[in-house]
Amino acid sequence: MSLLDVQGLGISFGGLKAVNDVSFKVAPGEIVSVIGPNGAGKTTLFNMISGVYQPGRGSVSLNGIEVTGVVPNRLAEMGLSRTFQNLQIFQEMTVLDNVLAGYHLSERGSVWADLLSLPGMKRRAAQARAGARKLLERVRLDKAAEQIAGNLSYGALKRLEIARALALNPKILLLDEPAAGCNAVETEEIDHLIAELAASGIAILLVEHDMKLVMRISNHIVVLDHGEKIAEGDPATVSRDPAVIAAYLGTEEEEPAHADG
Repeated sequence: MSLLDVQGLGISFGGLKAVNDVSFKVAPGEIVSVIGPNGAGKTTLFNMISGVYQPGRGSVSLNGIEVTGVVPNRLAEMGLSRTFQNLQIFQEMTVLDNVLAGYHLSERGSVWADLLSLPGMKRRAAQARAGARKLLERVRLDKAAEQIAGNLSYGALKRLEIARALALNPKILLLDEPAAGCNAVETEEIDHLIAELAASGIAILLVEHDMKLVMRISNHIVVLDHGEKIAEGDPATVSRDPAVIAAYLGTEEEEPAHADG
């Protein structure tokens, strides 16, 4: 059974179809990558799936439950977490505290107990810190737990953002350009981390410009052009598609910062 089921998803801005009739599925433990040139609609697609944008048409289902247009906080509670193109790290906080910040959604039910200093507060705080340290170990940042996040390398910051997304204990993780700006060593670390997460059963939906990374780790690839799905399949199938080779795999430019990526 698919964990994420996207059917006929679309949205228009000012009469222009930014994404039109896109469908695909992601199973537990599967890595699905969405590729395409600048302006293809990749980030817009991510924003609809993660509740940032309300789709104009189509549906999104998570674990068999339709969640089309559900707000991000609620989706996070249901098991969908994401990272963004631009780092969302608290630069002046410690690495550990950045991960602890990711626990606030999963701890909503204990807010009143915390405010009233009920006995469970210290226990929950200790459990959260222990969980955060385990996540830092998972992304190989455990030795940097007490460092200020702003002092980390760019690649380490990327892994820290993934750790914070994992604090919500997601069933599916949406990664928006996790290797962008990373050097070869940092990209390899991201590669291994994504593979490990998928092997643990987490579904991965990935947008990434590094085609070597995409072809190496993906189980399935969806190709967009001007908001339309023009090809999909396993890496071998996509890499042999003449249209994909000609129009997309050679694209090296960065996507614009606005939503129609």
